[in-house]
Amino acid sequence: MAPYLLAAGVSLLAKSFSVLSCTGSLARCTSVLPSAFFSPVKFLTSEARPPPKRPLNGYLRYVQQQKPIVARQHPEIKAVDLIKTIAQQWRSLSPEQKQPFQEASLRAREQFKVDLERYQAQLTPAQLQQQAQEKRQRRAKRKAIRKKRELTNLGKPKRPRSPFNIFMSEHFEEAKGITSQAKMKSLLEDWRNLFSHQKQVYTQLAEDDKIRYKNEMKSWEDHMVDIGREDLIRERTRSTRKKPAARAKKATKKVTKKVTTKATTKAKTVKKATGTSKPSKKTTKSRSAKTVSPPSTKKT
Repeated sequence: MAPYLLAAGVSLLAKSFSVLSCTGSLARCTSVLPSAFFSPVKFLTSEARPPPKRPLNGYLRYVQQQKPIVARQHPEIKAVDLIKTIAQQWRSLSPEQKQPFQEASLRAREQFKVDLERYQAQLTPAQLQQQAQEKRQRRAKRKAIRKKRELTNLGKPKRPRSPFNIFMSEHFEEAKGITSQAKMKSLLEDWRNLFSHQKQVYTQLAEDDKIRYKNEMKSWEDHMVDIGREDLIRERTRSTRKKPAARAKKATKKVTKKVTTKATTKAKTVKKATGTSKPSKKTTKSRSAKTVSPPSTKKT
């Protein structure tokens, strides 16, 4: 009985030691790992809300309302014709009929301002700076698109093509591949495999295209100067135009300066000549006094 009790006591003591070692290792783990690892409630935080959307104006609210109605009335109508029809309806409306849509737009705009202020208040300075940078980039992109559209409307000549671009435009239809990207890849390999004398043909065509672009740009920039759009001219042509104008201005200044100096010297010489030839009033008086002497009276 005694040995049995002794074995049971030893096993119980070993179990207690194992439990203590496990709790110690758990304590060590909790001391090493961060507290967020053991608190899943804190870890599952909600994501930041997206920025509020800009409200629609009165016309777009009317379009949104009338679109399903017109599409139900004319199921075969195209999307472009559908918008045209709604636009004609909007133009035919009276100001009293447009007023509900415009008032709803004003209310939504006021609410948008409040939501935007609330959204920006929860952003960090770094996020605000990033948003401002993205806004500047979008503005610059829109400006570049508008400028490009304006230049195409004004008939600006297309830039000269490279030898590879001319080769690609000639062989694009017969190139290998289904997609345009695959065709471009196969054309690039074909271009690299061409001999130098074969490439020379396209190089000469590219040089001719450069001459074409130069001549067309010159006439186009002259036309821009005539219509008063010098802001669209390239900087280098503007500087080359300024140089002869400045030279001509300098030349005219020099000529006028020479003429004025000649005139002043001539006037001075004439003055001197007149000063020596014409006697003054005093000298004439003294001379007349000397010549006319009183008659002498002799005593008798």
